[in-house]
Amino acid sequence: MADREELLTLYEQMAVIRRTEQAAHDLFLSGLVKGTTHLAAGHEAIAVGASAALRPDDYVFATYRGHHHAMARGATPEECLAELMQRATGLCRAKGGSMHLTKASMNMLGSYAIVGAHLPMAVGAAWSARLRGTRQVAVAFFGDGATNIGAFHEALNLAAVWKLPVLFVCENNLYMEYTPIADVTAVARPAADRAPAYGIPGEVVDGNDVLAVKEAVARLAERARAGDGPALLEAETYRHFGHSRADPATYRPAEEVERWLKHDPLDLARGRLVELGADEATVSAADERARDLVQQAVEAAKNAPLPDPGEALTDVWADGGAAWRT
Repeated sequence: MADREELLTLYEQMAVIRRTEQAAHDLFLSGLVKGTTHLAAGHEAIAVGASAALRPDDYVFATYRGHHHAMARGATPEECLAELMQRATGLCRAKGGSMHLTKASMNMLGSYAIVGAHLPMAVGAAWSARLRGTRQVAVAFFGDGATNIGAFHEALNLAAVWKLPVLFVCENNLYMEYTPIADVTAVARPAADRAPAYGIPGEVVDGNDVLAVKEAVARLAERARAGDGPALLEAETYRHFGHSRADPATYRPAEEVERWLKHDPLDLARGRLVELGADEATVSAADERARDLVQQAVEAAKNAPLPDPGEALTDVWADGGAAWRT
């Protein structure tokens, strides 16, 4: 059971992520973020809880809805917002944008726009850790829609055959873009119910409960480190926005949205803090720190310089150029 100070830290992390996502939404509407964004507001407990359970040198792979994972692994709101606004101070120096946030220095090895493509990559990272004997774990976060992609099944199968230290975490928000996952999937739990086919554990957790996520990931990660192989965790959650900024999400029933908004991860953590004896002023102070941090990040990102066109081909290929193509 987490103590009050630990939970307060996790709560503040989630508050920072939530406010950063709201800032990204507002900046998009004001024309400062080009293209599109896939916001993870509502998913914060999965990233924060999982990261709290992992070692700093463990590997993390995420989807295009990956802002929360980048920040949970150490990216700052300023780095993320600057990247979304194509600034030189961005996390990827304006080369990645919203869908490709990466913090390699913290072993957050990328956000991937091709659905399911990063799952085999996580298997490769786990194989590397096994070969080097580092006891590192690779964690692949993905949406429910990826469970119907071939790469999902290939990755699970190979990880099970080789008994690799990899954890597959499905962020099941009920919708694969605009289609309810239940309408096109033969099993009730699109991730966990597939695990037995590969002889690996499959569990379901409340993805809006940061402590439940932390406990589950810690236990399964330790199992993987001990050499017992991969596991699959299905974290039930709900996105507060549409699939992307072009999506008003009118296909979701109003009563469903209302029910899930009452199960907000920040509200759950706030309630648990009260149960643990935290006073309102302490929790409010955490909210204020999160607000101030993100406000400062917005202004810093707005005022950051645009990237130098002369650096367009740096940090793209390992040798700093594209000569290998010829």
